[in-house]
Amino acid sequence: MKSSKVRLDKLLGSLGYCGRKEVAALLREGIITHTENLPLKSDTKVAHDEILLSGEPLDPPSGMVILMHKPTGLICSHDEGEGRLVYDLLPPRWRMRDPKISTVGRLDKETSGLLLLTDDGTLLHRLTSPRHHVAKIYEATLDRALNGNEAEIFASGTLMLNGEKSPCLPAKLTVIDETHATLEITEGRYHQVRRMFAAVGNHVTALHRSSFGELTLGELKEGEYRIFNNNALNYL
Repeated sequence: MKSSKVRLDKLLGSLGYCGRKEVAALLREGIITHTENLPLKSDTKVAHDEILLSGEPLDPPSGMVILMHKPTGLICSHDEGEGRLVYDLLPPRWRMRDPKISTVGRLDKETSGLLLLTDDGTLLHRLTSPRHHVAKIYEATLDRALNGNEAEIFASGTLMLNGEKSPCLPAKLTVIDETHATLEITEGRYHQVRRMFAAVGNHVTALHRSSFGELTLGELKEGEYRIFNNNALNYL
């Protein structure tokens, strides 16, 4: 199915390439061209896949989903005053996209691993809704040895976190060794994994998210990302 057509200047502006006033200059310089070499003006109505910029296809249209291997030290925020952001790993023009790219939930500054970002507001809401219960697996390094009863406590669905009014949903703990374990949760409460271990008298010294639903990092190295269509998330 062919994509709908919009004004060229509006299309390029929504993708963050340039402001509407800059399009005419880029056309004169031959930077913006049509795949079939048709004449273009700023107000020409075009489809996304008809336009080349410096001979290359345009960035993905709205509905883009990004899977990133987040390093520690980066913040899931749009506030540049808070420090280095996960968005710093993306092309600078993507910050100017409309709709805006946002993270699907958050990983705190000292947590690494799988992070999803999207400009699809409907998808973002669906994946972060408490009703959706997407399974997420975290690998935790602990400050002290496990007691041995944590798996039973986490699976019970009765664990209360400090300041919460309802218990955590049942979670699956898999022990790797006495100070390493994986924890599968289906919620996204604030600092949930760290707080769950704190509630049983332990402290997480390192945390890494290895999966989100059926998605994994694969061969992605820290700081790398890949793009795919949001249809790939229909099963989540």
